[in-house]
Amino acid sequence: MKQLSSRFTIAVHILTFISSVSEECTGDFIAASVNANPVIIRKIMSMLKKAGLVDVRPGVGGAYMKKDASLITLLDVYNAVDIIDDDQLFHFHNPVIECPVGRVIDTTLRAELKEAQAAMEHRLKQVTIQQLLNQPEMNKLN
Repeated sequence: MKQLSSRFTIAVHILTFISSVSEECTGDFIAASVNANPVIIRKIMSMLKKAGLVDVRPGVGGAYMKKDASLITLLDVYNAVDIIDDDQLFHFHNPVIECPVGRVIDTTLRAELKEAQAAMEHRLKQVTIQQLLNQPEMNKLN
């Protein structure tokens, strides 16, 4: 099964990491935690910066939170890293219109998928980075 881009989970990891450590969060330092190439980290950091969630100190570098972790929802992160195109999580194929199913599948299925996407986005809106940090597994970090 094809998965969605990992940009979202990496971005959540980045924000949670920056919020939880007191050290300078350079791209290389973050990349070591995420286990990703620093180039990927910089690209996602750029998206998070554009969304106003983080900023990076000039010169020696070091990312920091621009908003408090309690104010950043998972939906904010989802929207920041361009997970979806044209506000649609699910992409449609081009069915054969001459087929009885192909003629109606788009409109029949589209409503169901929009509802599924809305439910997921509603859930993401309810969870903040701070709530993730407050989870028992995260409390063991300190």
